[in-house]
Amino acid sequence: MGFGKWTVPLLVLTCAIASPAATQERRLKRADLPAAVERTVDQESRGATVRGYSSEKNGALLEYEVAMTLHGHNRDVTIAADGSVLEIEEEVALDSLPEPVRTGLRQLAGSGKITKVESLTKRGAIVAFEAQVRTGTKRSEIQVGPDGKPLTHRE
Repeated sequence: MGFGKWTVPLLVLTCAIASPAATQERRLKRADLPAAVERTVDQESRGATVRGYSSEKNGALLEYEVAMTLHGHNRDVTIAADGSVLEIEEEVALDSLPEPVRTGLRQLAGSGKITKVESLTKRGAIVAFEAQVRTGTKRSEIQVGPDGKPLTHRE
């Protein structure tokens, strides 16, 4: 009867694989946005080309995101249902960053190639820089703080 001890773990694993992710992004049209979110989108997207809208549950909170292109680079703004800006992810050129940030990202990337860098802004201040790294066929993300040092927790 050794099979019985594997029944529960297999059932849990099967359910975890079959169930949708805890946070699932849903594509939206502008008309689907609450009025407060729409006003914030108008402010944040001035001069930009909007690429799309989405919503996602973050725990019990519903958050909205507007993806846009501004001055040739990507900018994504996450907005609460009340219209407040929660986070801004903005693509930046690696060579435009302060030397400690470039050095920190390059050290964490190791032998990998940094393919894209974004600044992460929360509550009006940059809290991290995030880079996508490609090492052979493997892709990963790394983050450093505004001082270029590795973060103690992911932003």
